[in-house]
Amino acid sequence: MNDWPQGWSDDNRGPRYGRGSGGAQPEGARVMRQVQRGSAVPPGRRPYGTPGPSAGYGAGVPQQPSYVDGQGYDDYDSGYNTGQVYGGGGPGGPDDPYGRDARPAPNWRRRIKLTALTLVTVLVVTSVATYFWADSKLNRDVDLSKVIDRPETGEGTNYLIVGSDSRKGMTAEDKKKLHTGSAQGQRTDSMMILHVGGNGDTLISLPRDSDVAIPSYKGSTSGKVYPNRGRHTKLNAAYAEDGPTLLVRTIEFNTGLHIDHYVEIGFGGFAKIVDAVGGVEMNLDQGFKDKWSGADFKAGKQTLNGEQALAFVRTRHAFAASDLQRTKNQQKFLSALAHQVATPSTVLNPFKFYPTMGAGLDSLTVDKDMSLWDLASMFWAMKGVSGGDGKSMNMPVSGSSGGNLVWDKAKVKTLVDELKNDETVTVSGN
Repeated sequence: MNDWPQGWSDDNRGPRYGRGSGGAQPEGARVMRQVQRGSAVPPGRRPYGTPGPSAGYGAGVPQQPSYVDGQGYDDYDSGYNTGQVYGGGGPGGPDDPYGRDARPAPNWRRRIKLTALTLVTVLVVTSVATYFWADSKLNRDVDLSKVIDRPETGEGTNYLIVGSDSRKGMTAEDKKKLHTGSAQGQRTDSMMILHVGGNGDTLISLPRDSDVAIPSYKGSTSGKVYPNRGRHTKLNAAYAEDGPTLLVRTIEFNTGLHIDHYVEIGFGGFAKIVDAVGGVEMNLDQGFKDKWSGADFKAGKQTLNGEQALAFVRTRHAFAASDLQRTKNQQKFLSALAHQVATPSTVLNPFKFYPTMGAGLDSLTVDKDMSLWDLASMFWAMKGVSGGDGKSMNMPVSGSSGGNLVWDKAKVKTLVDELKNDETVTVSGN
């Protein structure tokens, strides 16, 4: 008879041990996943430590595995002896009460290397792109291979830098603003030889009124050879007669100095470069006016814009020794311009650097063999001259004839020999 309450015998699945079971026998052992049984006991033998039949209550009950120090388990480790933590309760674990994510410590050395590599890559790509962009803007229109009977090359590099009165691309308003007039044809307002060598750079101005002999030459367009007729004229007339190639031929013939590269800039381009760089600071010893060029300056430090700069380098009527003083002003200004372009405020500012470079390259006419490296070498040499690392002078003059300036032949020869041999220049000019 079952004495258990009715509410405890609500199923008929047989006698159960415990939990309200009325049976005298225990239910079968439940499968415990964390417990692995040892090997089976052979028939007829009791496991070691199992009481015999007379041991009383509990006899015959299978020996249960011990929970002390993991004894009685095969391949089971409680984790307590080794310090193992279960449940992932540490920082970054799934049960982290603070919700922290498991993240590795940042590898700063690797990050620095990647950042440096990225910066170098950007710099290289930008430099290469800038080089090809700038190279494409150069107007290589002068072919010095058409110059005949050339003197031998010497040490160093000689640049002929020419400022012309070209009005190409200028509107009527531009001509009026810059006081250029509307004269037809093209002449040279300034001519300089820049020698770049290992014993100091030298900038030599050639007065436009210099008396020179026009030699035999090959026409730049016709290809016809014109003989030497012994004509003497002003130096700038050679350019007006047949352009850059005759000018180079005339200078080489009258000096014996080989010209390696040719660079020319017109009125409009000159003013654009000055405006692009934000003006050029000058310190004038005296004020002067010239209605022909539009110059109107006071003595002292001031910043010249493009219009004022052009008037400054073109002024000749305000001075007694007009042509010689003008060449000195041109040297002074070009050196200041080179210095201004090379300042960090221009070079490191892309909003100023690229417009300045673009305006300059668009305005230049160079020889076919001129590279950007040659142009950069010329530019840095001019900057060096302005900083006192070189010498600037006029071509030595001994007097005048018929309104033309006559060069001092002895001094010119010494000067040319020193330049050819890349020696320090000892000759002084006017």
